[in-house]
Amino acid sequence: MSLLTCRDLDLRVLRGVDLDVAAGERVGLLGESGAGKTTLLRALLALDAPERGTVAVDARPVHAGRTRDLRWFRRLVQYVPQDPATTLDPRSAVRDLVALPVRRLGTREERRRPAGLVERALDLVELPRDRRDTRPGELSGGQAQRVCLARALVLRPRLLLADEPVSGLDLPLRTLVLDMLRTVSHEQGTALVVVSHDVAAVAALCERSVVLAEGRVVGDGPTADLLAAPTHPAARALVDAIPLLPA
Repeated sequence: MSLLTCRDLDLRVLRGVDLDVAAGERVGLLGESGAGKTTLLRALLALDAPERGTVAVDARPVHAGRTRDLRWFRRLVQYVPQDPATTLDPRSAVRDLVALPVRRLGTREERRRPAGLVERALDLVELPRDRRDTRPGELSGGQAQRVCLARALVLRPRLLLADEPVSGLDLPLRTLVLDMLRTVSHEQGTALVVVSHDVAAVAALCERSVVLAEGRVVGDGPTADLLAAPTHPAARALVDAIPLLPA
């Protein structure tokens, strides 16, 4: 059974989008600017209500609404932002930032003793111990991305939705972030949906890709097949945009 499903989803630019993600699966959601990726991501995060269609997690319908009505959903599905610096409160220490989901969504026992969960999450993303009591302004870009990932993982969600997780990063940091996401998925069985226009990054991380164009799904299959023989013009354009490595 699928972990995440959306059926016949309509929302502004989206038209009849269907999507299934299995437990532990890594899926790239690809498309040019304006294809509908961000709109679909907001619907999957229950931030916007579709005009038609359904989104469900573990066969339970998800409806945009009040936070307290979505606590079950927020525990299962977490978000990794494109720009971590904009989502980290500069006044808070790293441990407090990672503990925030525990305080908001945790059980009574978890809220009483969050330290173990926080340290486990920070160990998982290999943030150095001398960085754990610092504030975001003292972190490097890679360390800030690790903190965002730890915060998303602290309650062991079953699905991560990552928005352009390596956009604008230099090659070493890009490789680091992709390796972290791959490790998390492998070690915890966490499913990933990676929203991107970057085919090379998706190919390095995701076994399967879904291509959006003009609000519709125009391709869905193994990422390797997409790279080898793209059939839709939108998929071909994405593949053609992959930068060539120097000889």
